[in-house]
Amino acid sequence: MAEFYTAVGLVATTPRNIVTSEGLSVTSFRLAAGSRRFDRDTAAWVDGETNWFTVVAFRQLAENASKSLAKGDRVVVSGRLKVRDWDNGERTGTAIEIEADSLGHDLLFGTSAFEKVARQTQQTEDSDSTLQPA
Repeated sequence: MAEFYTAVGLVATTPRNIVTSEGLSVTSFRLAAGSRRFDRDTAAWVDGETNWFTVVAFRQLAENASKSLAKGDRVVVSGRLKVRDWDNGERTGTAIEIEADSLGHDLLFGTSAFEKVARQTQQTEDSDSTLQPA
């Protein structure tokens, strides 16, 4: 079952974009999401534990993310949280992935310039009409 989740953190790896043989654009990167809190006793900021996620984006979001994000950027990611156990015969583990619905820079730490991308049209084989993707 996928739960909706929002994470704020650092892009920890260079975003990797691939296009499948079917033409589907996929971008993925590792996200380090940690928390900080102010400790009144010591009057200092204290780092909490870091959670690590693999963020995966598809289609137009993948293309825009690969052109907009870089390692070290602070981002906000919203999407479906997927937790999967894995076993490769030698080791076992748990993979935690966010299938992104939305991605963007965290404006608490800087500014960003938005550039709207023109939507592409698709032609169907049995019709000459042009369809706009939803």
